[in-house]
Amino acid sequence: MIVCTVDIEEGWLSGVDRVISPNCDERPDPEDISLVVIHGISLPPGEFGGGWIDRLFTNTLPTDAHPYFAQIQGLRVSAHALIHRDGRIVQYVPFHRRAWHAGASSFQGRERCNDYSIGIELEGTDSTPYEAAQYQALAGLIRALLVHYPKLGRQAIVGHSDIAPGRKTDPGDRFDWGQLRRLLPDC
Repeated sequence: MIVCTVDIEEGWLSGVDRVISPNCDERPDPEDISLVVIHGISLPPGEFGGGWIDRLFTNTLPTDAHPYFAQIQGLRVSAHALIHRDGRIVQYVPFHRRAWHAGASSFQGRERCNDYSIGIELEGTDSTPYEAAQYQALAGLIRALLVHYPKLGRQAIVGHSDIAPGRKTDPGDRFDWGQLRRLLPDC
């Protein structure tokens, strides 16, 4: 299991890469971090690697590098962290700040999930199985978050599709929730 620690004052994970995204702002209540949202992403769609996700989250994605990139020109999004196919974690936004990952969303009747959630992207697609290294890294990251944010719990770990049904499908049917639960047995 990958072990992560969080610098609670600064909101950064130790021992991971940082690529700072401007696509964030202050949370309405920084003490109310009570949800983890798991996403799936690949850029271009269906392709892995290449650094394009970093470029998307930093507003530097060249629109002429791939036809799909022109379609998402001007999109201002981010996540708190990304887990690559090999399990490597990159953090973009400190956890005490609001990343722009969920969009129009609701969890248990509460709107605007970005206000109170941590967004974690997994490099993948709805139709491609995620890698064992990603589950290990995700479990280590979630364990660290559970230690530092007392309002988080196992019941508040959801997919993007759970908070934006009909609009989003990620992390997709190939995400193995059972495997994640087995890696978090006491949470």
